[in-house]
Amino acid sequence: MAKSTKPTGKAAAAHAVSPLAPKTFPKLPPLAGVRLATVAAGVRYQQRTDVLLALLAPGTQVAGVFTNSKTASAPVLWCRDKLKGREARVLVVNSGNANAFTGRAGQEGVQEIAGEAAAVARCRPDEVFLASTGVIGEPLPTQKITKVLAGLALQGAPGNWRAAADAIMTTDTYPKAATATALIDGVKVSINGIAKGSGMIAPDMATMLSFVFTDANLPASVLQECLSAGVGPSFNSITVDSDTSTSDTLMLFATGKGGKHTAIAKASDNKLKDFRRALDAVLLDLALQVVKDGEGAQKLIRIDVTGAQSDTAAKRIGLSIANSPLVKTAIGGNDANWGRIVMAVGKSGEAADRDRLKISFGGHVVAEHGMRAAKYSEAAATKAVAGRSVEIAVELGLGKGAARVWTCDLTHGYIDINGSYRS
Repeated sequence: MAKSTKPTGKAAAAHAVSPLAPKTFPKLPPLAGVRLATVAAGVRYQQRTDVLLALLAPGTQVAGVFTNSKTASAPVLWCRDKLKGREARVLVVNSGNANAFTGRAGQEGVQEIAGEAAAVARCRPDEVFLASTGVIGEPLPTQKITKVLAGLALQGAPGNWRAAADAIMTTDTYPKAATATALIDGVKVSINGIAKGSGMIAPDMATMLSFVFTDANLPASVLQECLSAGVGPSFNSITVDSDTSTSDTLMLFATGKGGKHTAIAKASDNKLKDFRRALDAVLLDLALQVVKDGEGAQKLIRIDVTGAQSDTAAKRIGLSIANSPLVKTAIGGNDANWGRIVMAVGKSGEAADRDRLKISFGGHVVAEHGMRAAKYSEAAATKAVAGRSVEIAVELGLGKGAARVWTCDLTHGYIDINGSYRS
């Protein structure tokens, strides 16, 4: 997400923690081969933690997926190129400034940060990966970041996951993290992940910023296949406001410093089945936390589309519904306006038949056979959209295509935040 950092003082007080936030921050265990440190470098705001340094064990393998935006940030361009090396020793993330649309200066800033991080970690610059989030178009104060890296390297320690999640937030109202364990041929491995995102959320690759780490010993080619597959039903199935960021970055690091398990050469190896399940669970957990923290959000909305001509068609229809301001504001106002679902299905560009279409809110059928359902109940429909969690089901009756997407409601809070985020 390329937005401003969360304001301080009176402006910050206006952005209460999302009512959909988890009750507690999950307990992420230390991960062998990962050391974390954070600092308030003053990238945009004073006395706000805004730089994260992750030091990774030699030989750590890396995979990533990035925004498909044609105006991608300088860090995204750097990371795409450095993935060719397949190894990572350092991750540097800053909030407050996206380093996007910053021209040659932005590229030079990335090179300076990577060079300093490499010197501190005693590795090659192409083993350094970077991410930035914040305001677009503002020059990155590179020296504020480079001058703190040596100190961060000395402070790096296992288990600083909460601080790491805090450091990458912008308009987020709470830090996001998830953890899971898995067995690879009977040997236990761990997966920890953090993410940030609240607005400018319509991923066309992965997520806003998310970094996932495992102590499993897996080659980069296997990691990449697992990550590329896992992103589809998770981060690429969420939307807050239909806007794809310049900075979307999702990276997966494998240190190989956990339990000694059988060597894995292919992602299709059956021994990797439990790991892939656990990784997918972490990705979905993080993705849903992003939607739950949608700017101004009060409700999580799940949309299930079935009976489409293909899975691709089903997903396009689902996202057409999820991205509709009319649908999102209706749900925000507890208005069971199923006509707006009809509209969103029709505008998707995918095949639909009026007389085969069936729409349900929370299991209550509101429309079918080309008209309002015979047993339609306004009270039941309203109740179904009035809670914190709303379920919408659309059956097209045309084929076997299916998809599930998530979004949030659209409230005046979104306007309040985005009308003043540079203030």
